[in-house]
Amino acid sequence: MNAIEIAASVRAGEVSAREVVEGYLATIDAGNGELNALLLVGEQAARAAADEVDAAVAAGNDPGPLAGVPVVLKDNLCQRGVVTTCGSRILEGWRPPYTATVVDAVTRAGGIPLGKANLDEFAMGSSTENSAFGPTRNPHDSTRVPGGSSGGSAACVAAKFAPLALGSDTGGSIRQPAALCGVVGVKPTYGRVSRYGLVAFASSLDQIGPFGASVTDAALLLDVISGHDRRDSTSIPETLTPVSPTLENGVAKLRVGVIDELTNGGGVALEVRAAVLAAAAALEAAGATIESVSLPSTQFGLSAYYMIAPAEASSNLARYDGVRYGLRVEGENLAAMNERTRDAGFGPEVKRRIMLGTYALSAGYYDAYYGRAQRVRTLITRDFNRVYEGCDVLLSPTSPTTAFKLGDRTADPMTMYQSDVCTIPTNLAGHPAMSVPWGTGADSMPVGVQILAPALAEATMFRVARVVEDAAP
Repeated sequence: MNAIEIAASVRAGEVSAREVVEGYLATIDAGNGELNALLLVGEQAARAAADEVDAAVAAGNDPGPLAGVPVVLKDNLCQRGVVTTCGSRILEGWRPPYTATVVDAVTRAGGIPLGKANLDEFAMGSSTENSAFGPTRNPHDSTRVPGGSSGGSAACVAAKFAPLALGSDTGGSIRQPAALCGVVGVKPTYGRVSRYGLVAFASSLDQIGPFGASVTDAALLLDVISGHDRRDSTSIPETLTPVSPTLENGVAKLRVGVIDELTNGGGVALEVRAAVLAAAAALEAAGATIESVSLPSTQFGLSAYYMIAPAEASSNLARYDGVRYGLRVEGENLAAMNERTRDAGFGPEVKRRIMLGTYALSAGYYDAYYGRAQRVRTLITRDFNRVYEGCDVLLSPTSPTTAFKLGDRTADPMTMYQSDVCTIPTNLAGHPAMSVPWGTGADSMPVGVQILAPALAEATMFRVARVVEDAAP
């Protein structure tokens, strides 16, 4: 059953939430050893939560739209008293004193948090190979990566460890693993979903979003977690339009632009390009108008991102100093203790980005690097706004290629960074985007098509996604 069917069956008393949870726990027990998708499985807490849902149903109460539906959480989302590591040794064993807003929203809606998913350390990576607790493997081929940084969350949905999962997307960390694992992944408009309780990587870019096996399931979870939160100063205060009610409205008369620079750019595999063009043809057959559009500034997105995101990370990660929480390695003085703690606690990719970001923010280089990158960000946003004057949504590849082999790109960071070339521009603009599966490539690995929309136009984006999903091979 999918998430919507599970919730309907639990609310009707046709199946118990406890039975649902036990089924998924058995699947996890059988498969997680090979995939390493989950760092923690909260068996007892999940069973207790399921019993509460069943008690509500027995009392004639409605547990909510996620009644009895298991949901996996990326391990950078806080749960009070539950170990949250961000895939890093520096937070190994840390138990947050508070719970993320999105996690509270899931439980209020009757959802069952099932466990904490593996990720690239502090969400920095595109393959989930940077985790201090070992890499996650792709459920379709265990010799390949699941993408990153939310690779554990995507792999859990693909492996049927849970029908739904939550991840975070800073430069494509939901959409890229969704494409590589063959599931649906959504990055909402910046501010649509509260970031309270998300351990920060780059605060002006981070956004929490859903994974689902289908567009309808992802829509259900997005509607549950969306909304204003006074504890997040970037949270959008106005009432938001839910996406689920209009999912089946079709695409007649919608204007769809295929982004030339991202679809036909160097590095995009022929089979990925073919998938985007086939999805566009399917939308045209369903009544949409298709045209090619140009976003010239997107070619600078990767460079701008790798100035802005590391700069914000170097500031956010300064709090891990061995004094207040997490790992502490003793030294002869405070400076030595700080240095040894951070050296032992952070992995190579996190250290690389901290150094890059600190350099970009340093005296004499701020304007040349960070300041210039912010100006490029403005140009990218203006380019998107210009194109959206004539288009309702845009199409592009999600990832330039299908899933690559474990270890193939770890020795060359620049090659790894290229994995996010199609997803980063949307993060810089703060707009929503999602990945929808479109068959497989010649290597039998999933291909994803990316659908992009203007700020707060998720309802339109999901209408397009439903048609793409129905037409996909």
